[in-house]
Amino acid sequence: MSSPTTADSATFGGVPAGTKAAHRESPLLQLALAALGVVFGDIGTSPLYTVRECFVGPHAVAVTPANVVGVLSLVFWSLTVVVSIKYLVFVMRADNEGEGGILALLALVVPREGAVPFSRLVLISCGLFGAALLYGDGIITPAISVLSAVEGLNVATHAFESLVVPISAAILVLLFAVQRHGTGGLGAVFGPTMLVWFLVIGALGLRAIVQQPHAELSVWHALNPWYGLEFFVRNGVHGFLILGSVVLCITGGEALYADMGHFGPRPIRVGWYALVFPALLLNYFGQGALLLARGSTVNHPFFELAPAWMLYPLVALATLATIIASQALISGAFSLTHQASQLGYLPRFNMIHTSETQAGQIYIPQVNVALGTLCLLLVVGFGSSSALAGAYGLAVTGTMTATTLLFYAVTRERWAWSLPAAGLIAALFLLFDLSFLIANLAKLAHGGWFALTVGVVVFTILTTWKRGRAEVAAMLERASVDERAFLADVENQRVVRVEGTAIVMTSTPRGIPAVLLHYFKHMRTLHKRVVLLSILAEKRPEVPDKEKIEVQELGAGFYRIVARFGFMEKPRVPLVLRLCQAKGLAFDMMTTTFFLGRETLLPTGRSAMAKWRKRLYILLARNAPSAAAFFEIPANRVVELGTQLEL
Repeated sequence: MSSPTTADSATFGGVPAGTKAAHRESPLLQLALAALGVVFGDIGTSPLYTVRECFVGPHAVAVTPANVVGVLSLVFWSLTVVVSIKYLVFVMRADNEGEGGILALLALVVPREGAVPFSRLVLISCGLFGAALLYGDGIITPAISVLSAVEGLNVATHAFESLVVPISAAILVLLFAVQRHGTGGLGAVFGPTMLVWFLVIGALGLRAIVQQPHAELSVWHALNPWYGLEFFVRNGVHGFLILGSVVLCITGGEALYADMGHFGPRPIRVGWYALVFPALLLNYFGQGALLLARGSTVNHPFFELAPAWMLYPLVALATLATIIASQALISGAFSLTHQASQLGYLPRFNMIHTSETQAGQIYIPQVNVALGTLCLLLVVGFGSSSALAGAYGLAVTGTMTATTLLFYAVTRERWAWSLPAAGLIAALFLLFDLSFLIANLAKLAHGGWFALTVGVVVFTILTTWKRGRAEVAAMLERASVDERAFLADVENQRVVRVEGTAIVMTSTPRGIPAVLLHYFKHMRTLHKRVVLLSILAEKRPEVPDKEKIEVQELGAGFYRIVARFGFMEKPRVPLVLRLCQAKGLAFDMMTTTFFLGRETLLPTGRSAMAKWRKRLYILLARNAPSAAAFFEIPANRVVELGTQLEL
């Protein structure tokens, strides 16, 4: 069933639609280059802190040859199984009409109609919680990435030690401040910049590997999974908990799937296998070679790969790369919010398009302020990338686990895989996901609490809004009347009809809505033409224009229009009216009036919602922008009629 998205009903991973068709017409290599600046920023900057956290951070293991090779083996097989196989081979096949991301995946498993079984509710809740955790990722990634880049200055001189936090905070303030102006002009340099980044980090890693003195254990032994397993046996519980740091190498893996709709799967796969994966492995193995050669004297293995003359340019390049990675996460948060709103899990937001040519470039002020404020608090509160590392992994592993569970449901229900085949694949992925998740739960007291808190708060908002909208929609539907009976009364009573058209926004394409009944009760007149307009959000990313509009003539001058938009689209009433002309229904805006309902909600009703949820829902509804502004209805043609509802 479509979700109602109308005036009396409310309407990150990924990059919204709008430029998708234009992108897919571009040459493969051009698309792959563009993807470098959007898709791979997060995972591409992970070498800044991953190895350091394993051997130098607060939860580090001793720097011994066996431990170095063991950790490198865990890094290699994590990247291979989780990113190269799970996401790029399997999960990317589970697209929602070309779109990826956890909400697009969730839309595939939500029943279209009817009662939802308890087991499916649990699965949907897992998916929603995974989406909620992405907001934590969007807050932590800019903070830890920029901090880790600026900390490279400490390798050159300790004179900058007290300036790391102020410099990082200044960069982040500037980054969030420019969001309202859009980054379309800068986007053209993101891809080439990340290309240089990957070439440089790969070359630095290769240089260290070549310079590694001959030893019994070399970094290439890490390709053998035995060394990873032996690492667990030798280090016991501590060895297992180091997975909480190893997981940092796959942060950003979800972005490969989330941004699939923007570039298509092939350019992302080409970019990963041809450049990103080899460059990352060379750099990780290069850091390992440095540790094997110099042991515990290494404090920042990434920056110590560079010769002295290259240190400052490398810090500058790393800072640019982390800004690009942060930009992708911020844009993803805007996109995720838009999708959640369209699917009925969040209220309407003021959404500003920052590009005249690319509909996918959006800016949501409330989200930007929240992300920016929390990000700055993290930088000031934690003070270093090592301290923040404990907060990072939990958000990522929670989302990855939820993705695996949703993917299993898709393989069984959509693709009709056998239980053994689907179960075997899911079990392999869950072995990695749950191992990382459990290891990160041990870091709750060391920063993991932040990611969990953000996830719980956002999940509570998502579920409260969905439940509250369902309750309000049910009350409004009970207040409506059967259209046949109403139209019969209109004709029998010979109601006075005035010139012009009345467009009545209604949340459900059934019956006569309460807002029209309220108007008729007081005015005892009707316009000569009355249109009941419902805008529905579909559980697919886009709806072609030719399928968007249904027009039904009800008689007595009444019409019903049902407009359908995908969850990646912006519902716009002017577009709906323009498309209606092809259906034989034209509108003159100077003689058209829009009637919208505005509910005043009270938490005193008999609904089964908890009192605190009612108050939260009312607070969210009260702060949502007006339907007229959201649907781009001319303000001077709007009449709002209030009604009081007890929730």
